[in-house]
Amino acid sequence: MAEYMIYIWLGVILAAVVIEGLTAQLVSIWFVPGGLAGLIAGFCGAGDWIQVLIGAAVTLVCLIATRPLVKRVMKFRKEDTNAGRLIGQTGTVVESIDNVAAVGQVKIQGNVWSARSQGGEGIPQGQEVSVVRIEGVKLIVKPL
Repeated sequence: MAEYMIYIWLGVILAAVVIEGLTAQLVSIWFVPGGLAGLIAGFCGAGDWIQVLIGAAVTLVCLIATRPLVKRVMKFRKEDTNAGRLIGQTGTVVESIDNVAAVGQVKIQGNVWSARSQGGEGIPQGQEVSVVRIEGVKLIVKPL
């Protein structure tokens, strides 16, 4: 075994552990057993290319075998924000809404939000509106 390969495998293992520790989203953990397998193959006298093949194969097998289970257990899902509670609520236009000029504000539940009309029509100040959806930090509204 070439002596530099020991340091390469230790580097792979260490980098995978550090990256995993920083992200905590299981993006690099599968390189740890692959790196260990490559390191063990090297200590057993395997050539450099055989070590790389063994390391890659073990990494791939670990990824294929565990990734579906991890995805099921971790349940990555999009969390709704508190702003979602505004959808369907009624508010009052406090600054006339004009999509072309990109201006307009609605007061709803005591807060003033930037707003745009759903259909693109202008909505005058004082008009009651209903919130259809939220796009970024703007309410998309329709007149009542």
